[in-house]
Amino acid sequence: MAQESPKNSAAEIPVTSNGQLEDSHEHSFNRDLKHSLPVGLGLAETKITCHGFDSTKEGVVEAERFAGGRSQQKSGPVVLADEVKNPAMEKLELVRKWSLNTYKCTRQIISEKLGRGSRTVDLELEAQIDILRDNKKKYENILRLAQTLSTQLFQMVHTQRQLGDAFADLSLKSLELHEEFGYNADTQKLLAKNGETLLGAINFFIASVNTLVNKTIEDTLLTVKQYESARIEYDAYRTDLEELNLGPRDANTLPKIEQSQQLFQVHKEKYDKMRNDVSIKLKFLEENKVKVLHNQLVLFHNAIAAYFAGNQKQLEQTLKQFHIKLKIPGADAPSWLEEQ
Repeated sequence: MAQESPKNSAAEIPVTSNGQLEDSHEHSFNRDLKHSLPVGLGLAETKITCHGFDSTKEGVVEAERFAGGRSQQKSGPVVLADEVKNPAMEKLELVRKWSLNTYKCTRQIISEKLGRGSRTVDLELEAQIDILRDNKKKYENILRLAQTLSTQLFQMVHTQRQLGDAFADLSLKSLELHEEFGYNADTQKLLAKNGETLLGAINFFIASVNTLVNKTIEDTLLTVKQYESARIEYDAYRTDLEELNLGPRDANTLPKIEQSQQLFQVHKEKYDKMRNDVSIKLKFLEENKVKVLHNQLVLFHNAIAAYFAGNQKQLEQTLKQFHIKLKIPGADAPSWLEEQ
């Protein structure tokens, strides 16, 4: 008994009497054929048309794209637009430029220390910078000594206040030496009060000089460091340009010389700008320094002189002249009513 061969649903194509496909089965045939095709052929959106028996292309199945279907994406290499940049490549380029600049500057510094490289020097500006650095060291020494004086004076005032309290206590308990203990108690308390006034003047002097040294002068020296870095970069690229100009000029070296000339010009403008900034800051610093130190030195002298002369009124007048307010011991502490 012969076995029936399995039938393929795609092969069963009902036709009419004139050899044309039935419209009712055309859609199902198209669907079955699309499922049977491999995915890689890109016929996901196709229309299957089968010609009748009168066609010259018998047995040929044509695949046409639907006009309203989705557009088929073409495979192939992906071309990136020029404006799309890779962040990793940008970082790599920045690291490369930084490394090259660091190498050039390091070579310039070593050449200068070994006496082989030339160095751009502004004699007038360099002299002003040296004076500023020397003055900063001297002002820092004055600041340390003034802080030591303030610490010692604070300890002395504290001791005088305790000694005055001890004399006052003994004047109440020793009837025979009541007046003597009382005089000493009043003297020590007066000395402690004047010492606190002098301490306020010295601390104001310290605060003002500290601001001048560690903020104003330090800010100017920071600009000086930036100027020196710009000077090293300028000399490094100037040396490179000079070396290229001494070499042969051909098709390979001319682009390098042109690029070196552009980099040299950029660093020259930066160096000129930083030199101008340093000159302006040094000028303003000198004016500000004279004004600040003049007032502070007058304050320091008048306060010390009035204290050791025992002139309490003159000492207090000196503090009023410079608008110095003393902190009363215990003034910042809350009262017993506020603590409740």
